[in-house]
Amino acid sequence: MPNEVLAGRYAIAVFQLAQEGGKVAEIQRDLHSFVATLDAEPGIRKFFVSPVVDRTQKSDLIAQGFAKLDPIALHTVLLLIRKRRERLIDEIVAQYDRLEQAARGARPLEIVSARPLPKAELAALVARLAKAYHTKFDVNQSVDPDLIGGVRITLGDLRADGTVAGRLDDIARLLSTN
Repeated sequence: MPNEVLAGRYAIAVFQLAQEGGKVAEIQRDLHSFVATLDAEPGIRKFFVSPVVDRTQKSDLIAQGFAKLDPIALHTVLLLIRKRRERLIDEIVAQYDRLEQAARGARPLEIVSARPLPKAELAALVARLAKAYHTKFDVNQSVDPDLIGGVRITLGDLRADGTVAGRLDDIARLLSTN
């Protein structure tokens, strides 16, 4: 929890700087590309989070290797190195994403189905939900063949399970209690 709070403070500061500069999307893209680079090779992440590596050497290498990043994103990473808080980078990026999403007035919506939904069907479903909840959504659609059929919708902490597998689970629970 304390790391989430601390990461939140960094994310808010970076987001405010990005808003002031009109670079919210660019900073988001650069932060994600930095994290993707860390994930590309385990040795890179080990180097980045290692407390044994000299901070000056680490800062110099990161500054040279990521010189094309927007200065706000680059200086955020360098500040984390200077403060020995490199392990916060993933949580900072996640919280930055939430701040960006909230600034656009959007909410995350996860739709899981047994087969890929046709674009028209997906658009109609999202439009009905947007009308019902009076908001825009960032849709994440995935396919899970184990659902057999139907759709599972997750909106924040709300979940609607209209899948065949979900109905079968309900029947099994009902039968086991009797």
